[in-house]
Amino acid sequence: MRDSYDAIVIGTGISGGWAAKELCKNGLKTLVLERGPMVRHIEDYPTMHKDPWDFELRGNISVKDKETQQKQSRTGYTTRAEHRHWFVNDLKHPYNETKRFDWMRGYHVGGRSITWGRQSYRLSDLDFEANKKDGHGVDWPIRYKDISPWYDYVESYIGVSGEKLGLPQLPDGIFSPPMQLNCVEEHLKNSLSENFDDRLLTIGRIAHITGTKSHDGRSNCQFRNRCMRGCPFGAYFSSNSSTLPAAELTGNMTLRPNSIVHEIIYDQDLKKATGVKVIDTETKESMVFNASIIFCCASSMASTSILLQSKSDRFPNGLGNDSGELGHNIMDHHLGAGASGRFDGFNDKYYKGRRPNGIYIPRFRNLGDDKTHKKDFLRGYGYQGGAGRNGISEHVAELAYGAEFKEKILEPGEWRMGLGGFGECLPNHDNKMTLDYNKLDDWGLPTITFDAEWKENELKMRKDMVLQAAVMLEKAGFKDIKTFDNPDAPGIGIHEMGTARMGRNPKTSILNKHNQIHKVSNVYVTDGSCMTSSGCQNPSLTYMALTARAANHAAKQFKNM
Repeated sequence: MRDSYDAIVIGTGISGGWAAKELCKNGLKTLVLERGPMVRHIEDYPTMHKDPWDFELRGNISVKDKETQQKQSRTGYTTRAEHRHWFVNDLKHPYNETKRFDWMRGYHVGGRSITWGRQSYRLSDLDFEANKKDGHGVDWPIRYKDISPWYDYVESYIGVSGEKLGLPQLPDGIFSPPMQLNCVEEHLKNSLSENFDDRLLTIGRIAHITGTKSHDGRSNCQFRNRCMRGCPFGAYFSSNSSTLPAAELTGNMTLRPNSIVHEIIYDQDLKKATGVKVIDTETKESMVFNASIIFCCASSMASTSILLQSKSDRFPNGLGNDSGELGHNIMDHHLGAGASGRFDGFNDKYYKGRRPNGIYIPRFRNLGDDKTHKKDFLRGYGYQGGAGRNGISEHVAELAYGAEFKEKILEPGEWRMGLGGFGECLPNHDNKMTLDYNKLDDWGLPTITFDAEWKENELKMRKDMVLQAAVMLEKAGFKDIKTFDNPDAPGIGIHEMGTARMGRNPKTSILNKHNQIHKVSNVYVTDGSCMTSSGCQNPSLTYMALTARAANHAAKQFKNM
């Protein structure tokens, strides 16, 4: 295996796959490094066709197994038997918490592109201008017009199912046909239209193929809703089914799994990075790979850990960390606040298939006018959720046999609707991660310590998220409305971001408008760590657009070297 390449990409998830594809298609010989094992599309999805009765303990994991994933299991769903193999062993991959932080990780080729929620929304200038207008964080160095064509480019390639709405706070994209709402969701949509002039309901915009357009061997969504297991049809976008195969077809990609990158090497005379230091996870052999361009796409916390470990005389506090902001400004989306209710009616209605998608109510707070302005908190939130019938009817033990029982188990339960808020988190310097060199992992590398929490603005916003969910359900005639507010801790949204933010000034940020480290222009960082603010939208589409944009910029720079 050679040790010198045109480009190196660290990580194979959402952003890493895109970096690999774009660099390889532009002719750069590219080494792609992944710290976890190989996962091949289809052949390495072990549970993709299993039915519920094929799993022991009804899909739950044993007490013994849970001991190895105490933190990974905090979500309540990531470590079910059908997909727990995609999440790390917490004993082998430890981290530390000054304050609780729920860091959900998958170390394997494809990363969390296999298990992501696939909700795909654009940010708008409401988001890109927010920091400048309200004084939190630093100003983004880009605006919507800079990234809009790259949103187009990414959506056209991955396939995003959705409905155009014409909302300035949620720009429309290039969509394949939307999935259908069920009858109760349609009822709530109509009620919102009748009772509010500032909010609406749509089906989620999701990276699943619908319609008739071809997507390089990927098939349409089959409505199995077994997405987190790995989709053998390639119906939803993942690195494994899409970008990595595209990169491989060019003949320019070398993929090396089981490779932990722990340092980017900086040459003070050249004033640029020259390569990376790697440890083989299986043999623990140390090695160096060299390249003209380096893309850091290991996920927000992992990329920042690599940068913090990349110390030199020029950068004693981590590569590019002149500002001291590296590792700070952790953001996530806060959720677990909303309401649910029962609906009487539509008892003759049901739905077909297992739609892997829910509803979306776009942001309607603080849109820049007096009508939507809320004095007690900044920024805003959207809602995700859905309606369904609660399985088969419940029965008392005494009736659990005989003809009446046989009839009852064929009846679906009552209709229920749930609305869960998805709120923006403000950037805050005090929310941070650091490295602990006294607690090393199995490869002798420092572990990460988290010190982050929801601040006053997030907590105030949650009260409105709960209230408005209940109001909307009540207006629509739902009964037995129950509210909930379970804030948990940062990380629970699995959208951790912001630790190597973009900005206009090297004194207050790490990256410039092209995702380059300000003072090390051949190193690009395009995963969640680059985010300057979080918005309230799911962020992966933005990561992909920023990565495609940066990779094409890097390719042009390379050709001019």
